[in-house]
Amino acid sequence: MPRFLANKTRSAAARFGGYLFIGPAFLWLLLIIGVPFFLSVYLSATNSLAGKWGSFIGLDNYLKLLDSQIFRRTLQNSLIFTAGSIALKTILGTALALLLNEKLRARNFFRGAILLPWIAPASLSTLAWLWIFNPIYGVANQLLKGVGLLSADIPWLSTSGWALFSVILVNTWRGTPFFVISILAGLSSVPQELYEAARVDGANAWKRFLHVTLPMIQPILLIVILFSTIMTFSDFQIVYILTNGGPANSTHLFATLSYQTGMIGGNIGEGAAILLFMAPFLALLIYLQLRLRGGEA
Repeated sequence: MPRFLANKTRSAAARFGGYLFIGPAFLWLLLIIGVPFFLSVYLSATNSLAGKWGSFIGLDNYLKLLDSQIFRRTLQNSLIFTAGSIALKTILGTALALLLNEKLRARNFFRGAILLPWIAPASLSTLAWLWIFNPIYGVANQLLKGVGLLSADIPWLSTSGWALFSVILVNTWRGTPFFVISILAGLSSVPQELYEAARVDGANAWKRFLHVTLPMIQPILLIVILFSTIMTFSDFQIVYILTNGGPANSTHLFATLSYQTGMIGGNIGEGAAILLFMAPFLALLIYLQLRLRGGEA
């Protein structure tokens, strides 16, 4: 057999072997992700109720949602919640990463401790925050009154503005460690010679951050922001445990409204439609993340 034919045969066999190895994993992902997704797409186009398959109604569920004041408020809440949380996590995560990158005493201890909010079960840590925000005996009001910053208790979870601020605060507390650890990994790869050259040129700490640190960690920072945006936009546990979407729907996100409509209210078709409103936005973020990583999108 000619050599080029033998090489071509081996190459085809290698490709077939690769497909054979990834086949089971692909089928498993198709089963646990693809089937529920396409089932949700079908349900969103029906008037299905809990325990009862409905008939096909096309885009009626989506058109109904666009006319719903609660849904429009949920869209507004989701955008504010995501933008506020990501902004705070980016600022705090970068600042803490820069601090923990310095040569401090017990630096490794603090690097480990910063992970606790992220690795703790979300439901348990959110229940702790539910106690912290209690307007009568919660730690938040007692601490603020103790240092003289408050003269009256704040109704953290029972008024619209404070409730939305509270869930943003808890999401920021939980998600900041992910930013810290990721940015620390980026900072460790910045050549020290660049900082030394900047000092020789007379650059202060702020200019070194803007012209050396930030450009070097920018690829990692962008990926972290995109990934965190995906997770934040689809958050459920924090809001559901703290406020259950209240008061007066002021903290409902897509996930909590979908759960309330589909699982509690029994309107499965409309609940699926609410969730699928997130799909184009999340797909765009995933596409951008793949492009930033240099993958095929």
